Amino acid sequence: MLRARGGTDQALQRAFERDRPRTTLIFERVERERSLQARTRRRVLSMLALSATCLVGLARASCPGIHVTILNIRNSIGMVDCALFDSSSGFPTDTMRSAMRLTAMKVPERTARCDFEDLPAGKYALVVLHDENMNGRIDYNWLGIPREGYGFSNDAHGTLGAPSFEKAAFVYDGKTLELSVSLRY
Repeated sequence: MLRARGGTDQALQRAFERDRPRTTLIFERVERERSLQARTRRRVLSMLALSATCLVGLARASCPGIHVTILNIRNSIGMVDCALFDSSSGFPTDTMRSAMRLTAMKVPERTARCDFEDLPAGKYALVVLHDENMNGRIDYNWLGIPREGYGFSNDAHGTLGAPSFEKAAFVYDGKTLELSVSLRY
């Protein structure tokens, strides 16, 4: 109980009770404003992040290089590996030792994109593998048919095996080149 000098306890208690709702309302209003400011700040930051992502995507597409969109990915399990070859040596099976450039990424929402930048003009071929079990190689069934997704530049097909470097080869002029590779399972 509060006591005032020279006053009654009841009068002081009534004054306190009378001012309590006003004080509570002020605190509630301040909290609502803070919450609104925080939500607005989060919205602005998320819009800025989305804008920055879009700008990075636009900048990437306009950068000189080979930009490959991977199509027909069966699921979002595992990794997609892209290997860029500049000669027939090791094409298409010896990607780890013979590929000029390698990229690997997790598969977000059944889409993938490989970007190869800072490349000299020349003749290249591309191998794309969907390594679903992430063992670093393509798996085959007992007949020798791949169990995981694979694809080649120019959507090249081989006769009873992988296509040759010449069938998958394309010419890159040193500028921006957009390609797509469809995976087969």
